[in-house]
Formats: sequence, structure tokens, C-alpha cells
Amino acid sequence: MSNEICEITCIHEDKVNRAKAKLANFDTLTVSGFFKILSDENRLKIVHALVHEDELCVCDIANIIDASVATTSHHLNSLKKLGVVDNHKDGKLVYYFLNNSYFQITPTKA
Repeated sequence: MSNEICEITCIHEDKVNRAKAKLANFDTLTVSGFFKILSDENRLKIVHALVHEDELCVCDIANIIDASVATTSHHLNSLKKLGVVDNHKDGKLVYYFLNNSYFQITPTKA
């Protein structure tokens, strides 16, 4: 028998009940969706860069992730549609920033 599984069935009800109660109030759908967004390396790089900078223009982001402006815009559009980032225009430049409300994951109603 493997050392990586229990050899007998023994349920620790107090621990199981606490974990289930916490899980019931956790928005797993939103969190799993967020990780799905970040599963793309370029989108992860973009979010990481925006965590460390208040805002970045598309050209800066393209340079950071070593991609074309067109590819970068595509990723930024995807992130914007999902509500992860938002943008504003300043003259001829478009700046992107993290949408802080997206990252405020609240428990679901019981």
C-alpha cells in the first residue's frame, strides 16, 4: 500500500465541517476564472507589471512582455472584457491599470 494515502477511513468531523463552512462562503467560480485568465503567460506578465506600476501605456506593456502592440492590445482587450483591467486615454496614449474592484472577492451569500 502507498504511503501517500490513508490506510483506514477516519473522518475528523470538526475539521471537515469547518472547511466545508468556509468553502460554502468562498466564491470558487470567480477565483477559478481569475486563474484561468492568468493561465496565459502574457496576461500573467501584464497583470504582474500592473501590480507594480499604477498604470502603463500599451507601448510600455508591449515592451515589457516582448510582444507586438497588436498582440498586447488583444491581451489587454481580453483582460478588459473580463473586468481585470480598465483604461483611459491621455492624448494619443492609452493607459491601462488594474480594476481594483475585480480583486475584491467577496464571500457568496449563504
